[in-house]
Amino acid sequence: MQGARRRQFAPAAPGGSFHQGRHGSAKNEDTCKTSQFHFDLWFYFTLQNWVLDFGRPIAMIILPLEWFPLNKPSAGDYFHMAYNVITPFLLLKLIERSPKTLPRSVVYVSIIVFVMGASIHLVGDSVNHRLIFSGYQHHLSVRENPIIKNLKPETLIDSFELLYYYDEHLGHSMWYIPFFLILFIYFTGCFTPITEESRMPLAALLLVGPSSLYYWYLVTEGQIFMLYIFTFFAMMALVMHQKRKGLVLDSNGLFLFYSFIITLVLIGAWVVWLWNDKILRKKYPGVIYIPEPWAFYTLHLSNLHSAKDDF
Repeated sequence: MQGARRRQFAPAAPGGSFHQGRHGSAKNEDTCKTSQFHFDLWFYFTLQNWVLDFGRPIAMIILPLEWFPLNKPSAGDYFHMAYNVITPFLLLKLIERSPKTLPRSVVYVSIIVFVMGASIHLVGDSVNHRLIFSGYQHHLSVRENPIIKNLKPETLIDSFELLYYYDEHLGHSMWYIPFFLILFIYFTGCFTPITEESRMPLAALLLVGPSSLYYWYLVTEGQIFMLYIFTFFAMMALVMHQKRKGLVLDSNGLFLFYSFIITLVLIGAWVVWLWNDKILRKKYPGVIYIPEPWAFYTLHLSNLHSAKDDF
């Protein structure tokens, strides 16, 4: 009887040990693989942000008006359409590479809201930027703009204010809130107990500058400082909480965290530089004074470009 028991249980121990060791090593390999810096995704993410988001109003202004008539989509609109497709795809790829299982339902709902908000913004922003060719000035409010304040009937002004609301408020909220939420969800999975993984490779150091500069543009032009600073404080709180557990940020987490830190420095420098601008102060009253870059452009730089063209 005892010999039968030994024959029954003896093979299980080595087999179970081999099975456990094999899967344990596979798990370790997977952890090491996903803990590497995702240079390809971060590079594509930064590049498309600069080209498709920051570059779209520039393309609209630079390219000849004859190529894109005012009653048709501009080059910037096509840039925006591409952004609305590529950005959600890259965000989903980032979530897939996270070494931690993240709440997929929250991610999917956030992606859906993100696409809807960015699409609303596409329409409102397209019309607002087209108005520049008619003399619209972004540093002024809708009712104070020379081309709008004398419109008849006056209900047309309400329609333009509704368009501005869809562009600058509803569109931005539905676009940026899920965007930062997804980044924060990804950030929660960027912790490791291995100290050696808590350092940024050279590729990350090269990308952190352009990435930070884009986030500066995103926060200032989108007027979402409160959303940004809330996300940043949540990141700081999470870092301190995880540090008590012996966990540190991996290279991807450090890249994202340092990008937000540098962004805060750039925003501070931007505000200090334009602190005494009385015209921008009038458009951005209140405690939080963060002018939009395009408002600065239409106020101080567009006239210089017009003078060069006349010359």
